Amino acid sequence: MTPKPNLLIICGKNKRRSRTGEFIFKNDPRFHVRSAGVSPKSDRKISEADLNWADLVLVMESEHRAKIRDLYRNLDLPVIEVLHIPDEYAFMDEELVDLLTERINQSLQARFGI
Repeated sequence: MTPKPNLLIICGKNKRRSRTGEFIFKNDPRFHVRSAGVSPKSDRKISEADLNWADLVLVMESEHRAKIRDLYRNLDLPVIEVLHIPDEYAFMDEELVDLLTERINQSLQARFGI
């Protein structure tokens, strides 16, 4: 049996988008999930340990990917995919939940066949 992949979901401050993603997928049996933010003001700031743990990193904006690559250029980073979800939603906003569900499932299917 193949081990479940580790999915890291990232946004700016880990308050709305990435936290929503972690919340809606936290009990999904296909994979393990964590969330964090790239800002020093994040509720939970991304760490080197998070990146070493992750098999796939999903960020909301291209700027998040660039910041991770800049901050952790010394690491062998996992694949980082951009979901292209703007910072205009509240935590657990219905439209945000729909966008995250659709795009995360597409990424999981494309990357892991799950």
